[in-house]
Amino acid sequence: MKKKLFTALRITFFLGLGCFFIWLFLANLGTKEKSEILFSLEKANYWWLIAAIILGIISHFSRTLRWKMLLEPMGYKPRIWNVFFSVFIGYLANLALPRLGEVSRCGVLTRYEKIPFNKSFGTVLTERAIDFFIFSILFFVNIFFQRVKLYGYIESQVYEPLAAKLSPGVDFAGTITWIFLGSLVGLVSLFFIFREAILISKPYQKITSLIKGLLEGIYSVSKLKNPWLFLFHSLFIWLMYLLMAWVVFLSLPTTATLGLDAGLSVLMFGTIGIIIVQGGIGIYPAIVAGTLLVYGIPKTTGYAMGWLIWSAQTAMMLVAGSISLILLPLFNKWKHERA
Repeated sequence: MKKKLFTALRITFFLGLGCFFIWLFLANLGTKEKSEILFSLEKANYWWLIAAIILGIISHFSRTLRWKMLLEPMGYKPRIWNVFFSVFIGYLANLALPRLGEVSRCGVLTRYEKIPFNKSFGTVLTERAIDFFIFSILFFVNIFFQRVKLYGYIESQVYEPLAAKLSPGVDFAGTITWIFLGSLVGLVSLFFIFREAILISKPYQKITSLIKGLLEGIYSVSKLKNPWLFLFHSLFIWLMYLLMAWVVFLSLPTTATLGLDAGLSVLMFGTIGIIIVQGGIGIYPAIVAGTLLVYGIPKTTGYAMGWLIWSAQTAMMLVAGSISLILLPLFNKWKHERA
């Protein structure tokens, strides 16, 4: 009962936070500006959103192949459709709760492919680390090559508000460091005092087993048969993400002339919004609106564009994830009957 209540509270919190960002943005707009947003949404060519969804599905199929490559060095050869379905089920779960998707998709492979959860979860951690590394490179490359356009935006929208909120003279970094060091010393001391009881306890044995499996999953990247193909998929996934954001620009006449540089900025800053608020609800359109201001797009049009891109991404996850939930057991039942 407590677990269900906690889950409900977390979902309510993130939905509430998203609604707050929507209200915060719209509260600063007049009636005319709100009408302009609705007009842009009504006049948009939604066929380009379907194109964006197709690109998104292609990117996740590439992610499927990449994940399969990480599992094979450990001796597992899961059926490609089970991996594909599990990826979309994971994204569907992530819309509800942060990090639930990683657990869900590993659970699918545990059930249908008999792959130990800790090992598949280790490969997911490897995936996330690689994606974060690529994101970081793209983010700084984007900042470097578009520094003239983006510096003013970052200065006014990030640095100045942050400096205004932080109290001058307070060493937050130093305080956090001392708290961390104190906690670390305390934990190490407790471990040595009670180490004999801890080492033979069942929780400790389970934790060490989990860590071993995670390390084996992470180590699988060093045993890849075709590392260049793995690199191709890793870069191709982000190329599809970029095209998925850019192609939606074509749905409105005002944004149709924007290039891939604007698409990359929207992808980078929009991704940060998705990290901050679960699913990016509310905050993603506001970030897109602020980003496109740099490229001369009115705030109202940028906000409408943000909703269009977010809607394409979310629709893909909802539809493909729901279909995957339906097809997964049917596919495995059919395969079992044929065997």
